[in-house]
Amino acid sequence: MPKASDLKRGDIVSMNQMPHAVEELKISTPSARGASSLYHFRLRNLQTKNKLDQTCKGDDLFQPCDFTRRPVQFSYRQNEDVVFMDEKDYSEVVFKETDIADALLYITEDMEGIQALLCDGKWIGLELPPVAVLHVTQCDPSIRGASATARTKPATLETGLIVQVPEYLEPDEIIRVDTRTGEFLGRA
Repeated sequence: MPKASDLKRGDIVSMNQMPHAVEELKISTPSARGASSLYHFRLRNLQTKNKLDQTCKGDDLFQPCDFTRRPVQFSYRQNEDVVFMDEKDYSEVVFKETDIADALLYITEDMEGIQALLCDGKWIGLELPPVAVLHVTQCDPSIRGASATARTKPATLETGLIVQVPEYLEPDEIIRVDTRTGEFLGRA
C-alpha cells in the first residue's frame, strides 16, 4: 500500500472503492515542534470526474487501485463517440466525447504516447504524454519590435485549445504545450 509521502502527480489510488488520480499535491510543514508534514491532495474520480480534496500525514496509507494502462492511438470520431485503437491487440477503445473533452483539446491524429486506463473491465480515462505538439491556426499579428518578454497574446490551436503565447509568434507556427497545465512551452 502506498504512503501519502510516496504519491506523486498522476498516480492512481482507490478511494471509497473508486479509482482516483492525483491532480495536485502540496506539502506543508507546520512550524510547531513535533508537528509532521501535511500532504494536501486534489484527487479526481476517474469514473464520475468529481474532485476530492484530501489532507493527510506522510505515513497515512492509501489503497492501491487495480488498473491497467494500454497504449492507444486516436482513430476517428463518430457522432458522440471517440474511437481509439489499442496498439497491442488492435481492438477498438471507445469513449464518449463528453468523458474526455479536456483531453481532446491536446489530441491530434498522429499523437503518440496516449495511454488508456482500464479498471474492472471498463475504460475509465486517458493519460496523455506531458507535451503536445500543436499547430497555431489563429492569433493576432506579431508586433514589430516585439521581443521575447513576458507579454503574451491568445492563440487558437488546431484542436480549438486557446493558449497564451509570446507576442512574436505568428499563425502557422508549430508549438509545444504542456498537457497538464495548458501552458506554452516553446516552438517545436
